[in-house]
Amino acid sequence: MPAQSVTILGGGNTAFASAAKLALDGHTVTLGELPEFADSVATVTSTKRISLEFDGAVQSALLHDVTTDLSRALDASDIVLVMVPAYAHRAFAEACAPHLRPRHTVVLMPGTLGSLEWARVLSEHGIDQVTLAEVDTSPYVCRKTGPENATIWGEVTGLGLGVFPATETETVLQELIPLFPGITAYSDVVECGLSSLNPVVHPAGVVMNAGRIEYSRGEFYFYDEGVTPSVARVIMAVDEERRAIGQALGYSLQPVNEAFHKAGFGPDGDLWATINGSRMLTQLKAPGSMENRWLTEDMPYGIATWSLLGQSIGVETPLMRAVIDIGGAVTGVDPWEAGRSLGDLGISDMTTEQLKQYLRTGRAS
Repeated sequence: MPAQSVTILGGGNTAFASAAKLALDGHTVTLGELPEFADSVATVTSTKRISLEFDGAVQSALLHDVTTDLSRALDASDIVLVMVPAYAHRAFAEACAPHLRPRHTVVLMPGTLGSLEWARVLSEHGIDQVTLAEVDTSPYVCRKTGPENATIWGEVTGLGLGVFPATETETVLQELIPLFPGITAYSDVVECGLSSLNPVVHPAGVVMNAGRIEYSRGEFYFYDEGVTPSVARVIMAVDEERRAIGQALGYSLQPVNEAFHKAGFGPDGDLWATINGSRMLTQLKAPGSMENRWLTEDMPYGIATWSLLGQSIGVETPLMRAVIDIGGAVTGVDPWEAGRSLGDLGISDMTTEQLKQYLRTGRAS
């Protein structure tokens, strides 16, 4: 595969691990972070090195540049990978907007419909020629394990891509194949956003393991010990509501157990068998408290947005709503108020036909 120049935005788990892995793969990698989070990249700013543990070996990856100057970071590459939590999408869109040019392709990894929020922000700044995209899950099962260290337990082999506007799908796919071999395309960014895996599994799984998480402070293996057959059944019931939303919009979404298998997480089978047989997922411990991204991100920026989308097209999601309401009571933050609304996505007043045209062309009727 030909080497690419790529800018990665973020300073957390996926950003660090991906920057190191792609650099070791021979690509030219610039790592950028918002100035207010300079501490997250402070150590590697001078050394430009990240130590990556992967596939039984530890290697030192040399990056092209590490900076909190977003103008410099965006000048370095045409391909921009945004690897930050969903609640940071808008902040990065606002900060990047003045420095983006039509040559840029911005990919949210993952997006969970965040590409539409970016589109709205860029439109507010008078920018409408930047190609936006998102993927359905993070490219690696990984963690940032120190100020200049990261660990990858496994690669996602079936990464899925949605592009906005959808007419640019093939172009973006060809740009990303050298970085993520095996990546495939969805019909559009809403099909991709509804195919995100974490919001299906995390909120229901964390709520049902609340006592264990608080008692152990996360010292147990969430997927290996926490996703028991009964928990898996609840997750699959949430998944049925997600797939019903997709069906109403004309998508045939994969069941989450099949999606996990396609992504390379585990063997073919029902959800419990796929997770129980996953070398990658069973390495992950639970979050240390109930104030964690598996609730504070995956509810308000995941299933809550999906539920609102379902409501707008006449699809009821009672189990999603129950998980959200209980999760909100647990965290003390109302996900319905805190999260991503259809207005934030710029699609609140669209009919299904108008939405489809917007997703395909990037132009609202």
